[in-house]
Amino acid sequence: MQKIQGKIRKALDEYNMIEEGDKVAVGLSGGKDSLVLLTSLAKLRRYYPKKFEMVAITVDMHNGESDFSAIREYCGSLGVEYVVVPSQIYELLFTVRKEANPCSLCTRMRRGILSDTAIKLGCNKLALGHHADDLIETFFLSLFYESRLSTFLPKTHLDRTGITMIRPMILVWEKETITASKKMPVFFNDCPANKNTQREYVKSLLKSIEPHIHRVREHILSAILHPERNHLLDSIKI
Repeated sequence: MQKIQGKIRKALDEYNMIEEGDKVAVGLSGGKDSLVLLTSLAKLRRYYPKKFEMVAITVDMHNGESDFSAIREYCGSLGVEYVVVPSQIYELLFTVRKEANPCSLCTRMRRGILSDTAIKLGCNKLALGHHADDLIETFFLSLFYESRLSTFLPKTHLDRTGITMIRPMILVWEKETITASKKMPVFFNDCPANKNTQREYVKSLLKSIEPHIHRVREHILSAILHPERNHLLDSIKI
């Protein structure tokens, strides 16, 4: 965890993610990534030079029927307020609409609930558990399926809500969160689309490349995080 905390602090500092007096809502799905983020921020809060408050928010996809008692107890041990918001997202996506590719819509719906709840709780920042691998996969998803060179930003101000979205784990690799979360109360996702998505295809594609190109993920991440290395149009006459 110490190495992860170091990387998170580096991201916080480099992208100026947290200011003095912020109240940060952590989007806590209960998965390994969000639990590692929650734990790291809770520990950093004790000595980070800019003082901030925290609250963890979980969107219950099953309208309040999920059992998050272990996560509630874990948040209590970290001294973090915990709020669960019931929603009917699962029923809407899979029973009513029968979505074949629900990921994008599900993300927007959950993010909307998180933002609205964060505002009601007096938060001005929303922290999400996206890591370096997510950043890379999103880049290739945009390239392959949307004809765009794009990925999410480390820090994004949402004008509509006034909330600033931050991703403190963009320098952390998924394999690090897997190791760090082994003793945490991980809540396993029962999504029917799990393992059958475009993101899973990109994930498996990158995994197949790794044995053939040394440190390929590090090279891709470095290229994304350093836009001055973008020379795509240098040889094109406009």
